[in-house]
Amino acid sequence: MSKARGRWMPYAVLAVGVFAASWAAILIRLAAAPPLVTGAYRLTLGSLLLTPAALWEGKIHRVRLTLRDGQLILASGLFLGLHFAAWISSLDYTSVASSVALVAMSPVFVGLAAHFALGERLRGSMLFGIAIAAMGSMIISWGSVRASGSVMRGDLLALIGAVMVSGYLLIGRKLRQRLPLLSYVTPTYWTAALVLLTALAVSGEPLGGYSWRTYALFLLLALGPQVIGHTSFNWALRYLSPTFVAASVLGEPIGSTILAGLVLRERPTLVELAGGAAILLGIYICSRVEASQPSAKGGDPSGSSAAG
Repeated sequence: MSKARGRWMPYAVLAVGVFAASWAAILIRLAAAPPLVTGAYRLTLGSLLLTPAALWEGKIHRVRLTLRDGQLILASGLFLGLHFAAWISSLDYTSVASSVALVAMSPVFVGLAAHFALGERLRGSMLFGIAIAAMGSMIISWGSVRASGSVMRGDLLALIGAVMVSGYLLIGRKLRQRLPLLSYVTPTYWTAALVLLTALAVSGEPLGGYSWRTYALFLLLALGPQVIGHTSFNWALRYLSPTFVAASVLGEPIGSTILAGLVLRERPTLVELAGGAAILLGIYICSRVEASQPSAKGGDPSGSSAAG
């Protein structure tokens, strides 16, 4: 593979991940199940699908997890599970638009933490791109926020969800420098699944009794947004900064808006189109900053040394 093609591979994989994750809102809308149930099935089925390949990968690469690795994986899974639990639960108390606007704060938290905790200096131009992308997300939701208002409890849960996903991405950046992809993501997903299953046990919501169509949608959620989407994000973390990955995930609302028009016949408004343009501009600025920086610590994805 040419060096130039290898350089852009992480961006291509990240784009595939964003597209796959964009299906989440559509599939959740179509599934006739409570949000926490949908999230628990998504993570559990995704973990089951990846487990055989993860065991094979661990044997081939002779992966040996240290106690510290195990602790970080548990922490990452806890962050991911709490992200889903908090964000999905926020939808019961506040508008979807308000929730999305607050979750869009995650790149800011990731950027600040990467700057102070990981020593990855956050350039002013990167911060500018993040601000434009986050502003675009809030523009998309502005009309709905004005129409439905918001509740403080739901807004707080959504903000907690943004902080939790930031921790998940930052730990993923650290572990993906030396662990193969599936050896990291599979136990992380299992931990997150257990967090949501525990939340379900506390809430008393039933895990069974749904239609076959709903179970099929659970499987599609596991295959698309989880196995392809989130796993692509984690693959890219080996080569790209967590700040840029978090900023790129803001492209998900654009994909969801387009898919909603195609699948659910929901036409985007002019405000949504303007917000989408701002998100794309912000991601473009961030990508230019990322590409101008020295090679990522994880190495060249076109080389044979890449673990995942």
